[in-house]
Amino acid sequence: MRQQLIDKFLEIFGEGDDANVYFAPGRINLIGEHTDYNGGHVFPCAITIGTYAAARRRKDQELHLYSLNYPENGMIQAPLSDLSYRQKDGWGNYPKGVVQTFISKNCRVSCGLDILYYGDIPKGLGIGSSASIEVVTGLILKELMGLSDISLVDIALFSQLAEHEYIGMSCGIMDPFTIAMGKKDHAIFLDTSDLSYVYAPLLLSHEKIIITNSQKKRSAVDTRYHERRAQCAEALKELQTVIAIRDLGELTAEVFEKVQEMIASPVRVCRARHAVTENQRTIQAVEALKHGDLFEFGQLMNASHLSLKEDYEVSCEELDILVEEAWNMDGVLGSRMMGAGFGGCTVSIVENSAVNSFIQKVGENYQSRTGLQAEFYVVETGNGATVL
Repeated sequence: MRQQLIDKFLEIFGEGDDANVYFAPGRINLIGEHTDYNGGHVFPCAITIGTYAAARRRKDQELHLYSLNYPENGMIQAPLSDLSYRQKDGWGNYPKGVVQTFISKNCRVSCGLDILYYGDIPKGLGIGSSASIEVVTGLILKELMGLSDISLVDIALFSQLAEHEYIGMSCGIMDPFTIAMGKKDHAIFLDTSDLSYVYAPLLLSHEKIIITNSQKKRSAVDTRYHERRAQCAEALKELQTVIAIRDLGELTAEVFEKVQEMIASPVRVCRARHAVTENQRTIQAVEALKHGDLFEFGQLMNASHLSLKEDYEVSCEELDILVEEAWNMDGVLGSRMMGAGFGGCTVSIVENSAVNSFIQKVGENYQSRTGLQAEFYVVETGNGATVL
């Protein structure tokens, strides 16, 4: 891949100084959904597919970006002095936003860059493709601008800031953090309230992780995502009138039951209940994994889906059908919807001996019930952002 990318880089940008090659993975989240902006825990891992980039310094102050995934957009160009958001730049706004964020943080971006991107994350999976582009761009800036004091955690935070202030998406920290800090054969038990984390071994010697794409396109997901965030924020304010907490993630399920009456809206009660109980499930799931109890881990995944469906209401008929079909299969330890919701993917842990029948039977039953043809991806854990 490295040499292919360099050859393509020279073809597009022309001869000149040598280009370096960088990689940032995608990510999956095993459990802990919609907890990252509620001060709770998440349990994601980096995977082996992601975004590759070849880059070199320019002798001027221009940013030149090209993606092999979006050749129809052509070369995206912008001076460092004006990196403002432009709708026509499409995907290019993600790396532009990161460069702008570095500059706004007084990081020395002394010259322009030529950057060629290629991602092998299938479209529509919701496994961190935009954060992958952002983190790999941050790594390029760190390396080519000699920003030795910028850490991978800083890159994750800058990527999140670019989403908030440049893209206009109030995303959590999980995606960029996992993509920057991932470790092969491990998942990250991350406390999003303070970014403390532990690498937990994830050695699935007799199981596989399967991502199933429902092929249900997500509509108005940004609007509904912001709505859920606002509902949780309002519920938190109401609870803070009787209990000293900074985030919903600080509550146990037992304490929540005692104070939930302070939340005026039944809908907000449901949203807050999910944030609290999902955080507790994530803590329990990591403990189960420590003790080698994959059965319990799978049961907690299943409970996560029910909470996302009933309390947080971010699932949809297609995701529910995929999960139901998975639950009906022998050899499936756990399955749930993953990501923002309203379409997208499920994540399942499946015994090796059942993988082929899982893909065949779940696929057939799903198509007969929905008319849609699901896509299946068997994924492996991988390392975080790196120079190749």
